[in-house]
Amino acid sequence: MFSADDAGPVVDDRMSAEPRSEDTAATRVRSRSKRTTPPKSAVAILRWFARLTVVAVMLVSSLWGFERLERFLIHDPRFVLAEPSEDASGSPDFHIEGLQYASKAKVLRVFAVDFDRSVYLMPLEERRRELLAVDWVKDAVISRIWPNQVTVRIVERHPVAFVTVAMEGGISQTALIDPDGVILQTPPKSRFMLPVLTGVKAGDSRESRKARVRRMQRFLQEVGPLGDKISEIDVTDRDNLKVTVQENARALVLLLGDHDFAQRLRNFMSHHAEIQRRLPRAATLDLRLEDRITVVE
Repeated sequence: MFSADDAGPVVDDRMSAEPRSEDTAATRVRSRSKRTTPPKSAVAILRWFARLTVVAVMLVSSLWGFERLERFLIHDPRFVLAEPSEDASGSPDFHIEGLQYASKAKVLRVFAVDFDRSVYLMPLEERRRELLAVDWVKDAVISRIWPNQVTVRIVERHPVAFVTVAMEGGISQTALIDPDGVILQTPPKSRFMLPVLTGVKAGDSRESRKARVRRMQRFLQEVGPLGDKISEIDVTDRDNLKVTVQENARALVLLLGDHDFAQRLRNFMSHHAEIQRRLPRAATLDLRLEDRITVVE
């Protein structure tokens, strides 16, 4: 039989199951912290937006700076290209080099709109294309020298022969032609010691004219000094080159075929005295046969 004193202290199980106040407070703090921390995707978006804002600000600043600089280059009088003087001496800030046969007036006309305004506005590549359309101009280099000077370097074409160009009304005019097949106007007061090239027409394509000129050049290169007496070269027939030589105040037409030009000319030169004695009225000679020279009636 037990007494109340022997039973010991009585423990209430419900009291031991309740959480302590310190644990409850810590749990509330952790829950609140989780709710206030933004997700990682939101942080990435904020960083991307900040970078985009910086780039946009830099771009706007650059555009603004460029616009200010361009306005300065266009409107500041220190960059203005002076107009040519009325005495045709040109502009003190505009220099042309390499000009011999091309027209200075035509070159200046290309740049007419560029005088009395900023050199910054000059479209260099466009002006170069316009210069290449000027007679005798093969190439051109335009240099813009700050603050207000322009230098134009001209490379002119070199003629290699005279040609006859048909004009309107049946009139013919003597012109020059260069290795590229470009027909050039004969400059006034000029003197060229060149052969006459026939078989080339102004209406032919440039490539066709170029091929015929190159054929003439190959011939002259092959015959060397023998070509000094040749006054005219006819390239009309691809298979039969014809030349006119001046001998003792006489003009003789020689048919040379399409090869062995030097050998055939040497053969003619060595027999010329005999030909003149036996055939004093001969005007055209055929040299294409290896063992003889025949007269063409």
